[in-house]
Parts: sequence; C-alpha cells; structure tokens
Amino acid sequence: MPGLSEIQGRLVPTFDLLRGRADTSGRLRLRMKFLLSLILVIAALTFSTLLIVGRSAEGQVQKAIEQDTRNSVLTFENMRAERQLELSRNAELISTLPAVKALMADPGAASMDDAFEGIWHSKNFDLVALSDWTGKIVALHTSSPGFPISTAQEMFEESRGASEKGTWWFGHGHLYQAAMRPIDLSDPPTKMHLGTVIVGREIDSQVAREVGRIALCQIAFRYGDEPVVSSFSAFDERTVSDGLSPRAASGKFQVGDKRYLFSSVNLTPTLHPNLTLTVFKPYDEAFAYIHHLNESLILLGLAAVVIGGVIVFLLSSTFTRPLEQLVAAVQALEEGNFVYPLGPDTGDEVSQVTAAFERMRLTLRNNEEQTQMLSEQLRHSQKMEAVGRLAGGVAHDFNNLLTVIKGHSDLLEVKLGNLSPVRHSVTEVKKAADRATALTRQLLAFSRMQVLQPQVLDLNAVIADVNKMMPVLLGEEVEYNFLPGERLAHIKADPSQIEQVLVNLAVNARDAMSKGGKLTVTTQNVVLDEEYARTHPPVIAGKYVLVVVADTGHGMDEQTKSRIFEPFFTTKELGKGTGLGLSTVYGIVKQSGGYIWVDSAVNQGTRFEIFLPQTTEAVSLVEKKEIFRPMNQGTGTVLLAEDEEAVRELACEFLRASGYHVIAAKDGIEALELAEQEKKTIDVLVTDVVMPRMRGTELAMRLKRANPDINVVYMSGYLEHNSDDSFLTNAELLQKPFSRESLLQKLYAVLARDAVRSVHLN
Repeated sequence: MPGLSEIQGRLVPTFDLLRGRADTSGRLRLRMKFLLSLILVIAALTFSTLLIVGRSAEGQVQKAIEQDTRNSVLTFENMRAERQLELSRNAELISTLPAVKALMADPGAASMDDAFEGIWHSKNFDLVALSDWTGKIVALHTSSPGFPISTAQEMFEESRGASEKGTWWFGHGHLYQAAMRPIDLSDPPTKMHLGTVIVGREIDSQVAREVGRIALCQIAFRYGDEPVVSSFSAFDERTVSDGLSPRAASGKFQVGDKRYLFSSVNLTPTLHPNLTLTVFKPYDEAFAYIHHLNESLILLGLAAVVIGGVIVFLLSSTFTRPLEQLVAAVQALEEGNFVYPLGPDTGDEVSQVTAAFERMRLTLRNNEEQTQMLSEQLRHSQKMEAVGRLAGGVAHDFNNLLTVIKGHSDLLEVKLGNLSPVRHSVTEVKKAADRATALTRQLLAFSRMQVLQPQVLDLNAVIADVNKMMPVLLGEEVEYNFLPGERLAHIKADPSQIEQVLVNLAVNARDAMSKGGKLTVTTQNVVLDEEYARTHPPVIAGKYVLVVVADTGHGMDEQTKSRIFEPFFTTKELGKGTGLGLSTVYGIVKQSGGYIWVDSAVNQGTRFEIFLPQTTEAVSLVEKKEIFRPMNQGTGTVLLAEDEEAVRELACEFLRASGYHVIAAKDGIEALELAEQEKKTIDVLVTDVVMPRMRGTELAMRLKRANPDINVVYMSGYLEHNSDDSFLTNAELLQKPFSRESLLQKLYAVLARDAVRSVHLN
C-alpha cells in the first residue's frame, strides 16, 4: 500500500493540471489515470460477473442436488411402502391362523415357545412377536440377538394405534420396520381380540446400501440422537455418527476427502423419539465445471483489461485537449472572469461537460448577485432586530415609570379637587403621560413585544368597522374604495391591532396624496407555493388572507423603500412625524404571524401587501361585558405580586384606598409564602407576568391548584421574545401603564363574574 507522501506526489500533478499548469508528465499521468480507471472498472465488472455466474451456477447445482435428495427420499419411501404392504399382509395372514388363535385362546395348552417356533420358521421375518389381550408381550423372536422382551414391550406400548403406514421398533442398535394386526376372537371379526401379532423386517446396512445404490447417494438412519445404520463403510460411518449434529436439517458435510450435501427427513413426526433419514449427495463432481468456468472468465477479463488499456492509452489525448481548455476556464473563473471563452461544441461528452460548466458559471454569477442581495437583507433584518430589542427594553422600564407617573397623577387629582390652582398642571402631566404611553406601545408593536389579545376574525367585518372613520381620516380630496373578497377565510389576530395597521397605512397614504388621489383596500384568499416562498424569504408556503392597501400617491424611490420599516425613519418635515407608523405596522403583522411587502415607484403610487395566515377556527363571539363603575368601597383579599417597588406601592395604595385587604409580595416565591401564611381566603391574585425567581403565570397556576376559586388578574406592559407563557382561562389582563380606575375596573369585573357564577350554582 503506498505511503502518504507517495499519494501526495501522485495528486499534485493532477491539481496542477486542473489549474491549467500541467506539463507533458502531467498529461501522461492523467492518461495513466484513465488507464487505471478502466482497468479497475473492467476488473470489477469481470469479478462481479464471475461472482454472479458462479453464484447462479452454484445455485442451480444446489437445486439439482436438493431435487436428487428429494428423489432419494421418495425412493426410500416407495421401498418402505412395498415392505410395509408385505409385512401387513403377513401379519394379517398370521393373525388368522387357527393355530395362533388356539394358542392365544389357551396359552397353557401347549408350550408357547414351541408353538411360536413353528410360526417363526414358516415365514422369512426378522421379528415376530405376540401380545395377549392385555397388551403384554408373551412371545418374541428376532433374527438378531440382543433385542430383549422388555424393549419389545416398550416399543409395543408406543406403537399402539399405528396407522396403515406401520411403525418402527428400535432397541440395542437394531431398527425394525413393523406391522401389527389384532387376533380376533371369532370369524367374522368382532371388537373382542385375543391379542396382537407383530411382524417386522430389520433395516440393516445391506438395506441401506441397496437404497443408496438405487438413489445414487449415501443414507443414514438415526433414532432420536442415536445413530442406527448407514450405507457408508464402517470407518466412514463412525465419522458420520460423530460429526453430524442430530438437529441439523440440511447443509454440507465432509467424509474423508469427499464432500456431500445432506438433507434430513423425519419419518415419524408423530412419535418421540423421531426416526430420521439423512440423505448424503456428493457434489464435488457437480461443481467441477464451475471451476473451469471461473478460469475462463479470469482469462477473458485479463485480456479485456490489457486490450482496453492499450486503446485508452492511445486515445486519451482526444479527451485531455478539450479538458485543458475547460481547466483554463476554471482558472479564469477563480479569478472572477465569468466570460472566458470556452471550446467549440463537438457534441461529445466533454462538450456536455463544458456546457454544464457554462450553466454552472451562469448560476454562480446569479448566486453571487443573490448572495449580495440576501446579505443586505440580513444586515437590515439584524439591524431591525437589534433596534427592536433595544426599544422593547426601553419600553419595559418606561412602562413602570409611566405607571407611577399616571397613578400618582390620579391620586393628586383626587386629593387636590377641582378648585385647586395646580389642577391644570396635574392634567397636563396626565396628558403627557398618555402621549408617552402611546409612543411606548408603538415601540412595543415594532419590537413585537406588545401584549396582544388575538381572536378569530372575519377580516372583512373588521375593515368595515374601520371604514366608518376613513372619510374623516382621509379628507374629501381622497377617494376611498373597499373591495371585499368573497368567502374570505378567517384569521386569528388582535382586532384593535389590525385596525391600527389599517389606520396607519391610510394616514401614510393620505400624506402621500397631498393633492388628492385614490386609496383602495382589497381582500382575497391566496395560496403561496414553494416557489413564492423560495423567492420571498422568510415566507412559509401555505394558505393566507391577502390585504392590499394601494394608493395613487407620489410613491417612493428604492432607497426610501428599503428603509420605510425602520423605526424613527420618516420623510416628513421635522416635528410632523415620529417615524414609528410603518415600523408599528411591520411589528404588528410579524407578531400576528404574517408578512408584509411593499411595491412602489416614483410617481406610480404605493402598494402594500399583507399576508395573514388562515385559520379553520370559528369566528370568536365578542362577549358584551357589563361595565362596572368603581365603587367607593371594595371587599375581599387581594394578593399583589410586583417586583417593581414603586409600582407595587402605588397599586397597594389604590387597592387599600378602595377598601381591599392587600397582601403585597415582591416576587412569586414570596407571594406563595405569604399565601400559605394568610388565614383569610384570597379572592384575587394581581400579578406581574415578568418577575425574577418565578414568573406570574407559574405563580397563578400554583395558586389555582391550591385554591380553584381564586381569580387572576395579570399585569404586563410587554411580552418577551420566545416566552412560553400560558395564561389561565377567564383571567383578566391589565396592560401597563394602568390607572387607578383601570385597576379597580379589572377587580370589579372578576369579582362580579365570580358572584354571578355563585348565584347560578346556588
């Protein structure tokens, strides 16, 4: 086997040739490469053919030998049937002899042995036995000594009820084929028997050799695990007895310098132990021609290798010359040259490779352009994601601050009264806080961390509701049309957020049509296939509802279009836009599981396409909840879990001032501990969703298991990315920043619903 350095030495010229710098030795080595490849292919084909032909021939010979084996078994079965017929007739004849009947009727009248001796010498049997009516062997005579009457008694007990095929008796190395007939008491026969006569012929080596001679094979008998007799010589018979497994049904076996295929047949499947006949068929001569065939194939393969190698060596230059031109084109492609001229099309395989290279070169050029485009999209997506996470984090902290500002403004407004000279200042603080809240929610919508309450919607119905405000929103100079799709599929989204998407796009279109124009909203069902998904990543193929918002405004150039979804990007004058309108639309669509695309050109209008995934669920029924106005005094115990201290203290003040008994905890773990220590029944859990050590959703589930009647109000200003929060059914969601009235409203809602449920139960 060549070493690593030798292999490297052989590969280096090949690499040089591919780079267009091969010399004469390099071409010769390439030619040798063709030669060695052909030699390997021819050798592989030759030896594969040899293996297939050899296997096939061996299989045919194996089948022929197996057929001969079955024929040998049939030969023995025919011989056994003839012998059995003869034995049955003789047994029938003996059972009808008057002397035998008289002997069995009065066994004491004469000597049993003397009478039986006459029967024995009258026929040519190897075994004759008589049993009385009780089944006891009373007389036995065998041609070979050493077969005791006790063994005969045992064989007789096992052979009772034998069929016409007869039975087998074995004892002390002797095997007999036997037939039994009852000795009837009278003529015609009745069910009363005087006894049974048994006659048999021994299966000895002479019989085995006779069967083997007729069937052109060797045979051996085995009774259970004990060998009986075979047609082999005495020396070979010992080899067969010692080497052949009693449980082997078929296979190969070697006796001396001869090899045999053997097959065993159970002659007594209903008896135990079984009598087994094993047939040995020699196969050395049958396989001799296969070796001759193998030698011929090897010589033919070597001749093919030599002749083919010479031809390839002479003709290899025909292939290396166009390959050199192709390699030069490869080298030019490495340098970035996509237009290097290729060789002429001669119609052969090398020309096909050259054409394939041309297609590959074109594909590489297209891929390079697409890679640049996708890289730009990836950088834009990463930038948007980073800004979104930053905005979400800022909005989270800002929500808590706004909650404190709005809450204390409410408290100041209540405490100061309407006649206070600073009431106007408090009102302005509240207005500023409301504007900051709206801005915060836009940031959360862009960053896809907004708290949504999705429902199954009929999008046409949602747009129809928005249409009521469109004339006021767009003005008289803009013509508005809504073209609803027929049999529109349902979607699952937050209806208020979908309304915000439509309003933001309408406002954007109005600003783009300062001199008037036309705004059209259409809906329809669409199916996006794999081809569309491949050209519009990250779209997933499937069924969607398409919303198209198209205007006839001044449009956008490519640079503006590539940045419209970026936060704080706006083309309006300073102070006339926050730059969050379209970024908010983008975030809401993404958070709803959809996709948004824009098509626009200067002076050709703008077309927004929004794809929202279809759902097979039924449209959600909007429950008309009774509005409960805050009362001066509330009743019940409230467990409050909030990690932000200022928010926690503010909520406690709101609740306690309204009459609630409040248990305050800084996180979920402390809330669980305080709940276990509290003796009063906790009516409502008010918990923040995102808290250290234990999230509010897990806290709610644990308390719900301990107290199924507890009501839950979640507080949250945003949702984290990749969170797996699952909210309890019938729980209320209080969005931060909240006011005193909104907090008390949620408590009144859950407690009133609990009271209504109790009335129904009673």
